[in-house]
Amino acid sequence: MRSTPSAETRPRVLILDPIHPDGVQLLQSSAEVHIHSGPPLDEAALCNLIAPYQAVITRGRTSITAQVITAAPNLRIIARAGMGADNVDVAAAEARGIEVTPPPDAAAVAAAEMTLALIFAVARQLACATQSVSAGQWEPGAFIGMGLTGKTLGIVGLGRVGREVARRALALGLRVIVNQTRATSELAEEWRVEQVNLRDLLQRADFVSLHVPLRPANRNLIGAAELALMKPTAYLINTARGELVDEDALLAALEAGQIAGAALDVFVNEPQPKPALVRHPRVLATPHIAGATEDARRSAALTAAERVLAVLGRPRRAETLGLRLVPTDQVFPHERFHPARVERLKKRLMQEGRLVNPPIVAEMSGKRYVVLDGATRVTSFQQLNIPHIIVQVVDFQRNNVKMNTWFHVVHGGRAESLVQVVGRVAGLQLTPLPVETLPHALWERSALGYLITAERSGYLLELTDRSNGDWIDVLVELVDAYGAWGDVGRTLDTDLDALQAQYPDLAGLFVYPQFAPEIVIQVAERGRLLPAGITRFLIPGRILRLNAPLDMLAAGVTLSAKADWLDRIVEEKLANRGVRYYEEPVMLLDE
Repeated sequence: MRSTPSAETRPRVLILDPIHPDGVQLLQSSAEVHIHSGPPLDEAALCNLIAPYQAVITRGRTSITAQVITAAPNLRIIARAGMGADNVDVAAAEARGIEVTPPPDAAAVAAAEMTLALIFAVARQLACATQSVSAGQWEPGAFIGMGLTGKTLGIVGLGRVGREVARRALALGLRVIVNQTRATSELAEEWRVEQVNLRDLLQRADFVSLHVPLRPANRNLIGAAELALMKPTAYLINTARGELVDEDALLAALEAGQIAGAALDVFVNEPQPKPALVRHPRVLATPHIAGATEDARRSAALTAAERVLAVLGRPRRAETLGLRLVPTDQVFPHERFHPARVERLKKRLMQEGRLVNPPIVAEMSGKRYVVLDGATRVTSFQQLNIPHIIVQVVDFQRNNVKMNTWFHVVHGGRAESLVQVVGRVAGLQLTPLPVETLPHALWERSALGYLITAERSGYLLELTDRSNGDWIDVLVELVDAYGAWGDVGRTLDTDLDALQAQYPDLAGLFVYPQFAPEIVIQVAERGRLLPAGITRFLIPGRILRLNAPLDMLAAGVTLSAKADWLDRIVEEKLANRGVRYYEEPVMLLDE
């Protein structure tokens, strides 16, 4: 049971946007709460107001900029009670040790329910039927709808919302097919869905529902070519992001009768969507309300309030920064490591006697942690039998934690020989294609990757039936094969001319798709390892130059005593500006 602090010690919480009263009531049990009920505050007004507060709660209408954060010396947490993320400068907050909560899970259920509501509405022509009756007409024969049982729902993106949609659709008797980049067979089996590439999904589905984040690669994911693949009786449902759909192409497809209709809750130009689109007779348009239910608002408010009280009641400054001292044997890599790098780092650790930069980890179930960045450091600690390690825990689902994929430059031999080596990888098929078509084919056919040789020959790397759908084993064997054949460099560049200037003996460039962070975590939780040098996490607000002495980490004292010691180090370094922060996403190459 939470005790009630005295008036002198009660923390102060500022609520910038209206939230459900149950969340307010929970906060008032332990904090002094001020609710701003007027128009949204501008930056100057918020800077003048925010200094005394330890916590801020926002739903999205008020911007919390770097300037505001600088004006908030006592702020420890910014809690979001809505799905918006763009109104908070997360990097600036975390660089000052201020926690920023991710958008609440409650909205995922609300969005899934809205998706099913839109499917029902377009299948049974509810909007048109309602308008007809309101106009004094009675035409039951004009609104013969489509039943859902036995129909096929294609879900693009099996994230939090996509999974909730799949769960409900299966209960309604729909067949569910899914397109998810680098999905695992275990994931499909767990959710009882069939994995297909995007082209197959569009051709087979009676309803296509979008549930992917807005990344550069996903912008205009559904364009003229994709709409042309859909059945003329199919419907497009979008409750994710308006920019996923080429609205001009959608309007043209509707006019041409290429698809039966669309249900859209999100648009490119909100709050002023394209009039011709929202007024089209075969479009059901709603004003971005997928996450707006009373239940979701209450749950989001309670979640934000509980997190605020947990942070304000937490005594350790280190934990506020995400730093945690954990048993080394509870930290697991998500990728293979290079033995030579581990040996070099072990020697350096013993010579220097300190952990300079904490590894970045994500917390799994059972107080276990998967390494996002720092596998060599963790492996070195494990091989040196150091019982505890300091890690920085991040929420990998936050929008500001970025993950890219390294491309591999293979050099040191002839391209023809490299192609032969790759062609012998079990479960892998090399499909020759023009170089300019490879990026689109990679997504459309859910391929493992593609290869461009020094002579500008292109090959799509596809799984064969012999792979049994296990892309991880095939990917590992592929990387091992060309790693043994030649030298491998990492790059984000696909300009072959520039790469050949850097690597005169270049044989080929291997390009891989963007991995979803949740897939990496799921692979690690199942004890599987990706090849070394594929994933590239960029994490803002990193704690660098901590320089924690190894003798204390190796000492035979309790974990609690070591945690107290870590907190004293952090407090001292913060006071002396001894800890370095990087507000921008940082990739560390210290191993």
